[in-house]
Amino acid sequence: MKVLVVGSGGREHALCWALSASALVDSLYCAPGNGGIADVATCIDIAPLDFAKLTSFCHDEGIDFVVIGPEGPLVAGAVDHLEAAGIKTFGPSQAASALEGSKAFTKELCTKYDIPTAAYGRFSEPDAARAFVAKKGVPIVVKADGLAAGKGVVIAESVDQANAAIADILGGRFGEAGNEIVIEEFLEGEEASFFALVDGHTALPMVSAQDHKAVGDGDTGPNTGGMGAYSPAPVMTKTLHDEVMGRIIQPTVAAMAAEGCPYKGVLYAGLMIDEQGPKLLEYNIRFGDPECQVLMPRLKSDLLPALMAARDGALDQLDLRWNDRTALCVIMASRGYPGDYESGSSIGGLDRLAELDDVIAFHAGTKRDGDSIVANGGRVLGITALGDDVKSAQLSAYRAIDRIEWPEGFYRGDIGWRAILREKQKA
Repeated sequence: MKVLVVGSGGREHALCWALSASALVDSLYCAPGNGGIADVATCIDIAPLDFAKLTSFCHDEGIDFVVIGPEGPLVAGAVDHLEAAGIKTFGPSQAASALEGSKAFTKELCTKYDIPTAAYGRFSEPDAARAFVAKKGVPIVVKADGLAAGKGVVIAESVDQANAAIADILGGRFGEAGNEIVIEEFLEGEEASFFALVDGHTALPMVSAQDHKAVGDGDTGPNTGGMGAYSPAPVMTKTLHDEVMGRIIQPTVAAMAAEGCPYKGVLYAGLMIDEQGPKLLEYNIRFGDPECQVLMPRLKSDLLPALMAARDGALDQLDLRWNDRTALCVIMASRGYPGDYESGSSIGGLDRLAELDDVIAFHAGTKRDGDSIVANGGRVLGITALGDDVKSAQLSAYRAIDRIEWPEGFYRGDIGWRAILREKQKA
């Protein structure tokens, strides 16, 4: 089969890496790809939102199956466009993509179908939003309704900070994504990421992961798109897994079908786990980034049939096999991220990682400049290692980073700290 992956980040590199190992894949393409993806797929210079060019390329090359990586084209209707042109595509429709494209949509769905989530209000006028904050108190969470690249969430510790976030978002910082905001209660507990493949009616659970959103060690500083992840998340016990499926995932799948927009694709639930059980923080409509970089190295099954079964409504005939080992990914980012940063610096030492067992360098924001790899984004590399537990995977990942020569980059030094603390407490 000829397969096209759409996107250019670390998630898409991980997907291409997994698909390149499929016995069913004869030719693999990525649009537009990046400097690392070029090692496993043919990169095509087409932007993910250029649906006309994507469609023409698929017809010209005889592409059999398309995998949409990022949320942007999904929310914009990429699957609808390609399917209408007769091209089989993995991902949710534009209507179903509202689960990520509008936080207000998801909150209303949770309320209507009794899916556990934080109490909230939705606002398009700052005065009403400020009044809600004054009534509810702090800490409180202010979110842009639409897509904001993981940066449209502010956990306000003071009323002044909440009001500033309201003014910032409604004032146009995120464009149309901030035309409306959701303000919700601050939930305390431990976060986890839960993934399931969905075919419109059947949900097939995948393994769990845990992300690190804050830019600095100790979960300090502003939120980012993710500075690292590991899988599995020790907090996700078998009992909790069953509760998430029964109270959150399956009711959501049924709700979307009842609302006339059945969901197909991967459903990524960001969860908060507390003494009362799991609550939904938000839904993403695609594999997480960097969570995908720890899921794919643990997947023993062929990825392509699973994605095709989700598209074809045949997940009830499929199961997935997983490696029992732990995978941990550390993101290397350009200095200044998630604020202003410079691109174009050269990255050395990546070839030395090939000498290490169970280590993979997934590229996110890179490009090739002759024989060199240069930084071309905020989050640039995802160094992933497998180990028998979180600590051993962590040690392997940081040993690999020590071989990389990139003074213009930085990374968190504590990825996996919650799981390691949990292991110490059990000992």
